[in-house]
Order: sequence, then C-alpha cells, then structure tokens
Amino acid sequence: MKRLSKRFQSVQSLVTESSYKVMPAIQLLKQTANVKFIETAEAHIKLGIDPKYSDQQLRATVTLPKGTGKKISIAVITKGEKLNEAQEAGADLVGSEDLIEEINKGNLDFDKLIATPDMMPQIAKLGRVLGPRGLMPSPKAGTVTTDIGQAIQEFKGGKVEYRVDKNGVLHIPFGKVNFSEQDLLDNLEAVQESVDKNRPSGAKGKYWHNVYISSTMGPSIPVEVSSLREKIFI
Repeated sequence: MKRLSKRFQSVQSLVTESSYKVMPAIQLLKQTANVKFIETAEAHIKLGIDPKYSDQQLRATVTLPKGTGKKISIAVITKGEKLNEAQEAGADLVGSEDLIEEINKGNLDFDKLIATPDMMPQIAKLGRVLGPRGLMPSPKAGTVTTDIGQAIQEFKGGKVEYRVDKNGVLHIPFGKVNFSEQDLLDNLEAVQESVDKNRPSGAKGKYWHNVYISSTMGPSIPVEVSSLREKIFI
C-alpha cells in the first residue's frame, strides 16, 4: 500500500465522513489545497448508469461560466478556406493531411482536436492514437463542426467535454483553486445542470448516487447530492 505523505494526512484529517453542503465543501476544498502549484478543482460524480448499454452512455459538453483557468491548446484539421478561418480564430495548430500524418507519428502537442466533417474519413485511421487519450473528434462533443471559429472560441472560453468512465463515474474539472468560492460554485452548478439536462434515455431509477470534489492533490470531500441539485448551497 502506498504511504500517504504527512502533508496529505494533515489535510485529510480536516475532512469528516459526513457529506457537506456545496459551499462549505468548496471552502474546505480551497483550505486543503496547499501544494506549491495552482491545483485544479475536480468533481467526481457517480451516476446510476451502465455505459456498456448504448442508451446509458453519457458524453456531452458544459460551458463553465467562469472559465477553466487553464490555457487550452487547440489543433484543427480541415481544408480549403476553413484553414484560414481556424488560424484567424486562434487555433494553435492547423492543417490537413500533413497534420494527420504528424499526429499519426505521435505528435500530440495539443489539448483539444477539432475537425470539419469532410476530414473525418481520413481522421478515422487515428483512432488508436487519439481514442485512448480522449482526443478523437465527435459531433456530440462539439469537436466535429463546420463552424470552426465558434468551436475554438467556446473551448478556449471554458467549454469542457465530459464522459462517464466504464464504472458510470464522471470526472470533470470545474476551475482552479485560486478561483473565488462564488466562481467555483457557479461552475459546479453549471456542471450539475448539464449532467441533468443530458440524462441518458436508458437511465432508470436513482440517477445521482454520490458526488465528491477535490483539488488535484487534495482529499476527496463528500457533497450532499440534494444540496447541489436543489440549490441549497449553504
């Protein structure tokens, strides 16, 4: 078993087993984030769905109103006039077949890949490279589109893609620990509303099982599901 550092044991001791209302949980998250870099605030949500069934899969996007706090590097695969549109919109990497070949060689120096529909047949061969890293463009994720400029603007402005893992758990960043408590609350509320809005058609019975929030290097803090969904934050 991996030994916990004295720092982690110290901050973990501040967290009780009982669930917290949302705002006290956010306050505790900020209090337990004490490493030397600015950590990401993360939400971990266990849902009552089994993604091995097609009608219980959940993959969507949410725009965090206060942003992610992270500079996003975006690559765009397109052709023709869309190449200039992507460059003018602020894409960090732009190309056609040349960029596809670079990615196929393992050059993945970007956080998000956006493509126009006409390039998807050629991008399909990158599945083994992009798939495991969650970088494969998808219409559901808003990364296959003809409106390249808007997509770039949205992802650089705080749009986050999420999907459940094989156990039905969502892992979603909702800001940085140096955000104000209110900004983190606004972002977490946007996550909750998006998860409810995109409830899979095959989800039956209890949808939300539990919610934890944490900083990158901090302990998990249990949050009352009703506090978040019913907006009783304090």
